[in-house]
Amino acid sequence: MHGPVPRVLVLGGTTEARLLAERLAADDRRVSVTTSLAGRVAAPRLPPGDVRIGGFGGPDGLAAWIREHRVDALVDATHPFAATMSRNAAEAAARVHVPLLALRRPGWAAQDGDRWHFAESLAEAAELLPAQGERVFLTTGRMGLAAFADLDGLWFLVRSVDAPEPPCPARMEVLLDRGPFTLEGERELIRRHRLDVLVTKDSGGAATAPKLAAAREAGIPVVVVRRPPVPDGVPVAGTPDEAVRWLRALYADGSAASG
Repeated sequence: MHGPVPRVLVLGGTTEARLLAERLAADDRRVSVTTSLAGRVAAPRLPPGDVRIGGFGGPDGLAAWIREHRVDALVDATHPFAATMSRNAAEAAARVHVPLLALRRPGWAAQDGDRWHFAESLAEAAELLPAQGERVFLTTGRMGLAAFADLDGLWFLVRSVDAPEPPCPARMEVLLDRGPFTLEGERELIRRHRLDVLVTKDSGGAATAPKLAAAREAGIPVVVVRRPPVPDGVPVAGTPDEAVRWLRALYADGSAASG
């Protein structure tokens, strides 16, 4: 390590990243934690510790930032679908010889009564939709709506934290909202808008899971976009507590040191 206080950079934007920063900020071993946010959400909930907002400029920029700020360990706690950032993190960490951990909440598992159809991408999800329904509950976020923009025969209820930008489906209503959501609320959305198919990414977690239960109860199909894999060779923690234990093991043996 570079000194008595380990320096940890958390690539954030998720609930797990914020919880990890809270754990580290309260750590009696004293950890200097910086959380990096991409800046895509207009009013993010800021975690404790230092916060930086904005991109790094690819793996080169991230590696330079790690060197400049003498980071001892890197935790990729970005959204499970932030594949580009995860690849950049793996490349940068390898380049500067800094230990890297991916913090990923477990994906969802289908239950009895679920009518799930899996897709490998948003484009594949769009191809599946016309055979599944006509009134779509689209919960994949404001990015990537272009994949559904040509489906003029379908109507979309698009839910996202911030307003989407074109290209978008021609027939749609936008619902700006942020989880956690309730089962009662999701039932009401399906009923009020007469939704007959749900599209979601396999983001995992409890905050947005009630939509899956509501779809199951309503008997409507769900198109689930599979999450991209974690880069090869990167260890994975499923919870913030697991990530804290991984970091403490680094502190204990002094291996949290960059080159």
